[in-house]
Amino acid sequence: MAKMSSPPSVMEPQCPSRLVLDRIADKWTALVIQILARGTMRYAELQRAIGGISQKMLTQTLRSLERDGLVQRKVHPVVPPKVEYSLT
Repeated sequence: MAKMSSPPSVMEPQCPSRLVLDRIADKWTALVIQILARGTMRYAELQRAIGGISQKMLTQTLRSLERDGLVQRKVHPVVPPKVEYSLT
C-alpha cells in the first residue's frame, strides 16, 4: 500500500498556501480585496470605502493586484476618463 504524503506545511517557503498568504496578507491588499468583493468600483469609491489610505498606496496596491491577475482594470473611452476595478 502506498504511503500518503502529508500536505506541505505553511511554514515551508514553497508551500502554495503560504505563497498566497504572503501575497494578500498586508493591510491594504486585504482591505482592497474585501471591498472589491462587493462588486465593481471606481477609484474614488474605493478610496472612500477604505478610508485612511493614501492615493499613492491605493494606486500601488491596485497595480500590484492587477499585475498578479487578482484585479481587472477597465478603462471606458469617455471624457472625463472612467476607470473601474473588479476582482477577476
